[in-house]
Amino acid sequence: MNKANYISIDGFTRSKSEDEIIDQNMASLFGTPTGGEVLRYLRSVTIEAVSGANISDAELRHLEGMRFLVALIERRIATGHKVKSNGKSRSS
Repeated sequence: MNKANYISIDGFTRSKSEDEIIDQNMASLFGTPTGGEVLRYLRSVTIEAVSGANISDAELRHLEGMRFLVALIERRIATGHKVKSNGKSRSS
């Protein structure tokens, strides 16, 4: 596969090796006690937040964008751990 044609989980085009570095960096950063606490905080104000029926369209779109980013971080962490535990890259 041409490196320029690889579309990452975030929708951006980059090489698989560049993408793996991002995954591993996320796993490393959020794998620390402080990183875990930061991630718990981000989840509490995004994914775990409940809005009432009075939320505006703009507020809901903003919240969904924040939720997307936290979910993306969590997915990259999981992928980083998976690649590390397999001892090989996704391109292998």
